[in-house]
Amino acid sequence: MILTIPLAWLQLSRQRVRFLVALAGIAFVAVLMFMQIGFQDALYASATKLHNNLEGDLFLISAQYKSLTSNQSFPRWRLYQALGFEGVESVSPLYMQFAKLKNPANGLKFPMYVIGFDPVKSIFKMPEIQQNLKLLQFPDIVFFDRASRAEFGPISQYIEQGKPVQIEIFRYTALVGYKVKVGGLFSIGPSFGVDGNLIVNTSTFWRIFIDRSAQSIDIGLIKLKPDADPQKVLANLSAKLPEDVKVVTRQQFMTLEKNYWTLRTPIGFVFNLMVFMGFVVGVIVVYQILYSNIATHLAEYATLKAMGFKNKYLLSVVFQQALILATLGYIPGFAITLGLYDIAKNATNLPIAMDIQKAIVVLTSAVAMCLVSGFLSTNKLRKVDPADIF
Repeated sequence: MILTIPLAWLQLSRQRVRFLVALAGIAFVAVLMFMQIGFQDALYASATKLHNNLEGDLFLISAQYKSLTSNQSFPRWRLYQALGFEGVESVSPLYMQFAKLKNPANGLKFPMYVIGFDPVKSIFKMPEIQQNLKLLQFPDIVFFDRASRAEFGPISQYIEQGKPVQIEIFRYTALVGYKVKVGGLFSIGPSFGVDGNLIVNTSTFWRIFIDRSAQSIDIGLIKLKPDADPQKVLANLSAKLPEDVKVVTRQQFMTLEKNYWTLRTPIGFVFNLMVFMGFVVGVIVVYQILYSNIATHLAEYATLKAMGFKNKYLLSVVFQQALILATLGYIPGFAITLGLYDIAKNATNLPIAMDIQKAIVVLTSAVAMCLVSGFLSTNKLRKVDPADIF
């Protein structure tokens, strides 16, 4: 019977302190990659959460559109032109602009994203908006985003306790604010460009932003008839509407937003760079571990070579060590990340969460990182000559 000796494991575990330090280094790199990927996914998820919560089959936007937070308005009558096309059932305008909300507890002002629509029907998928739509039909009644950052004060807590809440909203150039009453809550949450959200009806929106014209809208929602072909209607609208607007599907709308944060802002570049740097750091760390291990046991490897073991076997031992380090280092890294994700989510209100895709991506990266290090560290082993050692 042939006994298989776990040489790779025995070499690693023989020096326990070095082995534990190696695992700690790989766990650190795994945590670093998890956090970078987690924040990157949170960037995209938070930036497109409003897109996912809008009722619409197609969306009309300005040809100069960059992102939700960059105001690019277009003439309202373009949207009503779309209403005349075959397959279109209804259209709804959406108005969006930044203002400053005064914290009712301490009087400090912070930027707030105000979203205005005509509440004849709900254009939001959120149940809280749909169930309390009639409240928004009254003037000077607003809905507050309960997931907004903490600097806006205990508004959501007051509402949940049944206390009346009046807040003051300021245009950026205004010294005097406009007072409104909070009539309800909803949940969208902040993003990297928005700290909090308010939903108002159009009449309240124009009272807040007296310099805005009702004829300039930011987003047009297009609802299609049940039997309409979305691609056919999209092609028809794109071909016949003027070039100052463009029609997109929900997925295209979200892709535009993601591309803006990835390509037009430093944030996307920084996240990608940090993930890459984490991988490089991991390769260097594991390379140092494996190279040191090979150097320490070079005489043993030379003895095995003199006994007839081929380079293929010796190299397989090193790659086994790389896989062991990747697997055992990944486990504590994964566990630590779960706790850090909870801390980051509570601190930022961003949608940072673990999922199977992140787990697989980081595990694959850890294995690849260790295998690359294993390949680089075996150069000396491939050239070892028993005659030189003895």
